[in-house]
Amino acid sequence: MIGVLLVAIIIGIGTLWFLNTERFGKHPSGERLARIKQSPNYKNGSFQNLNDTPMLSEGVRYSTVLSEFLFSSKPKEPTEIPSVKTDLKSLNADEAVLIWMGHSSYFIQIDGKKILVDPVFSGNASPLSFTTKAYKGTDVYTAEDIPDIDYLFLSHDHWDHMDYRTLKQLQPKIKTVITGLGNGAHLEHWGYKPEIIVEGGWNDLVVNENGFEIYMTPARHFSGRGLKRAQTLWASFVLKTPSSNIYIGGDSGYYTHFKTIGEQYGPFDLVILENGQYDKNWKYIHMLPGEQLVAATDLQAKSILPVHTAKFTLANHAWNEPLEKMVEAAKNKNIRVITPLIGQQVNLTDSLQTFKLWWDF
Repeated sequence: MIGVLLVAIIIGIGTLWFLNTERFGKHPSGERLARIKQSPNYKNGSFQNLNDTPMLSEGVRYSTVLSEFLFSSKPKEPTEIPSVKTDLKSLNADEAVLIWMGHSSYFIQIDGKKILVDPVFSGNASPLSFTTKAYKGTDVYTAEDIPDIDYLFLSHDHWDHMDYRTLKQLQPKIKTVITGLGNGAHLEHWGYKPEIIVEGGWNDLVVNENGFEIYMTPARHFSGRGLKRAQTLWASFVLKTPSSNIYIGGDSGYYTHFKTIGEQYGPFDLVILENGQYDKNWKYIHMLPGEQLVAATDLQAKSILPVHTAKFTLANHAWNEPLEKMVEAAKNKNIRVITPLIGQQVNLTDSLQTFKLWWDF
C-alpha cells in the first residue's frame, strides 16, 4: 500500500512539473486578466462561444471517444505526402501569393506585406515530441526559410496552431503578432516583447494602417494548452488589404457567425476554412464534410482554400478524405476550390490557376 502511494505521489509530482514547463506557456494575469474580464465573451471565469457549444455531441461520452481512440481501427497514414518548396525569400515583392505549409500553416505575401498564420514547423502537434507526428514529406519549411514577417496571426493556443518551438525560433523575425485576448501571456513567456503583441476581442479593429485593416472575428471552438480550458480567446480574422478581402478562419464549428461575418465584412475574395480532423462525436467544434461550402456561401466567398488537413492525424478519418469530399461537394457550386500541394505557389490574382488532385495517389 505504501509503495502504491509512493508511486502515485511521484507520478503526481512529475505531472505537475511537466505541466509547468515553458512549452505550456502562461495563463493571463494582472492587467491582461483585468482586460479579459471586461470582455462580453468572458463569463464565470472562462471565455464563451456565441452560442451553447458542447465539446461532445449529444449522447456521446468521453469514455466512448476514448474507447474509439484506443480500440477502433485507425485510418492508414500516407507513406509520404508529395510537396514542393517555393523559396519565400526570393519571391518578387510585387507578387500576391499564398503558400500552404500543411495543416493550418500558411504564408501570404500581398500589397507589400508578408503574413504568416499558425506556423507549426517542429514535426509534431503535441507537448510530447514523440506523439502526433507530422506525415513524412509535410515538414518542407523550417523557421530558417521564413523571411521577416509583418503580421503573424495566431488563431488560438492549441498545439497544432501555436507551436512553442516554432514561435521561439521565429521571434526575431516577427514585427507584429495578431491574436485573441490572453494569448500574449504565452508569447511574453517565450520572449516576445509586449509592444509587438496586439490582442483583441471579437469584432475589434486591431490594425488600421496603410490600407490594411485587420478585424478579430468570432469562431466556434475553444482554447487551452493544459488542464484548464478557455482562458484565452480563439478567433478568426478579416484581412482587408488595398487589393483584396481575405477571411482567415482558424478552427470553428459551423454556426450563424459565418453569415454575420459575411454580411458585415464581405464579400470575400478568398476564405480559408478548416476541412479536416472532424468527427460526428465533436460536430460543434469542427465542421463536418459539406459544412465548409455552406460557410463559404454565408461568407459570400469567391474562392475557398481548405486547410487543417494532410499533416497530422487528429481524428479517425482517412487523411485524404476531407479533400476528396470537398472537391466532390463543390462540383455544382459557384465557388472556386483552391487545392495546392504543400509548398506550391498560389497566385492570388490568377483566378484561372488550376491544381491537380495531388492526394489521389
